[in-house]
Amino acid sequence: MNRVFLVPFVSVWLLSGCATQAKPVYYWGGYEDLLYSMYLHPGEADTASQVALLTEDIQKARDNGQRVPPGVHAHLGYMQYLLGNAGAALAELETEKRLYPESTLFMDRIIKKLTR
Repeated sequence: MNRVFLVPFVSVWLLSGCATQAKPVYYWGGYEDLLYSMYLHPGEADTASQVALLTEDIQKARDNGQRVPPGVHAHLGYMQYLLGNAGAALAELETEKRLYPESTLFMDRIIKKLTR
């Protein structure tokens, strides 16, 4: 009788050993920590440092064959705008729009404001 209860347990245990971990959908890098820090300490985040961190994260994601999460290119575009790099800002906003079509309406509004 104990065998009847043991068979399902052993089967589940053996099958669970075959499971593999899925590759993450996005490469987050330091983006989450950056956002958290910005909201925790508004006005203290250095714009140039954010541009460097986000640019590095985007490159690491490309090198790993991963995508960055929604918002990274938009955030980088905003930081570029704050640094006075309008061309780079627009390019990042267009990239956000291309990668995440659901952001098109919002990105178009921002782009329209930047190009006035």
